[in-house]
Amino acid sequence: MEQDPARRRALRAMGALGAGAALMHPALKALAATTDHVELPFDNGGRELIAFPQKRPLIVLTSRPPQLETPFPVFSEGPITPNDAFFVRYHWSAVPTAIDPQSYRLRVGGKVNAPLELSLDELKRLADPVEIIAVNQCSGNSRGHFSPRANGGQLSNGAMGNARWTGVPLKKVLERAGVQAGSVQVSFDGLDRPPLEGGPDFIKALHIDHALDGEVMLAWAMNGEDLPMLNGYPVRLIVPGHYGTYWVKHLSDIRVLDTPFDGFWMAAAYRVPDNACACVEPGSAPTKTIPISRFNVRSFITNVADGAKLPVGRETVVRGIAFDGGYGVTGVAFSADGGQTWTEARLGKDLGKYSFREWQATFKPARRGTYELKVRAINRIGQSQPTDSLWNPPGYMRNAVETTRVMAA
Repeated sequence: MEQDPARRRALRAMGALGAGAALMHPALKALAATTDHVELPFDNGGRELIAFPQKRPLIVLTSRPPQLETPFPVFSEGPITPNDAFFVRYHWSAVPTAIDPQSYRLRVGGKVNAPLELSLDELKRLADPVEIIAVNQCSGNSRGHFSPRANGGQLSNGAMGNARWTGVPLKKVLERAGVQAGSVQVSFDGLDRPPLEGGPDFIKALHIDHALDGEVMLAWAMNGEDLPMLNGYPVRLIVPGHYGTYWVKHLSDIRVLDTPFDGFWMAAAYRVPDNACACVEPGSAPTKTIPISRFNVRSFITNVADGAKLPVGRETVVRGIAFDGGYGVTGVAFSADGGQTWTEARLGKDLGKYSFREWQATFKPARRGTYELKVRAINRIGQSQPTDSLWNPPGYMRNAVETTRVMAA
């Protein structure tokens, strides 16, 4: 496999930790370079910006396991998130730091007619490769902005990214193995492991119909390059329109099941209230929950920061992004007066129903003073964004209309 010099250097640095070794804090400190500090806009929002292997400086929530957030100005660079700026989310500290592509194998078993063990080259030759541009978003993206505070890592708005993924449809792999009658789910396991015996392995599952829909895929490339190690090298699951909890990294085992998977990360974790808004009264608990699934609708201003100073009487082009869970964004409305009046923004190129959709609007302040800029998106089936956050105990699925306060002077 051909690799560019930068990738070889990064992999050698990771390899110094040992194949399959955990990214422990002392080792990370030896590999990562601290470059700056950022204050996120909520209580205890101080974070370091650290450059990990194959990454530019990212916002560090934890280093053991690695939880790295994309600095928000990255999203003003364009609709595709660069690989070195893409967010990172692990649940356990025992994550791979070196994987030999020649010895890597993907196993497919369970309720299949012909169990498979595929090398990386065999996987790439199994079917014609396909590409899809799709957003990956952490379930807890923006959790730090909930009030009252929700349990979990206090992320701002950077636990998301949009990339062009290359791989083969999961459907082709399962068809090659032969799914048996009566199958109901497919489970997915990666090479990351709990650091202590007895911890629940991070395994996720999809309904059999979802797994066979032709859109779920096994990707080995991201924006035309090998997946970065911290984003799942050599193969990860891509579940377009669904939260990142399903996008299993370093994929190693696929099993077809004739009963629903009841492991911790499906039965107890990543669950939301079982109602239309996935929400409850702040501070209360739901009576029934279901596994989190599709994104809701979101939109952001990306090129104007909160607190920015803009010139009176001159036009400023305000730009941003919008996305949803796969119906496709069809409109974005912009307000410069705190939501009292709205105008239609101009949509940018449509890169696909799972991608960020760029938009832009013109803002010309007529007087000095403070303005509240707001933006809200609508999708093809009429879903939009609530004015206020819809709360749930784990702090998932925040999609309130965002406010950017600027000063005209």
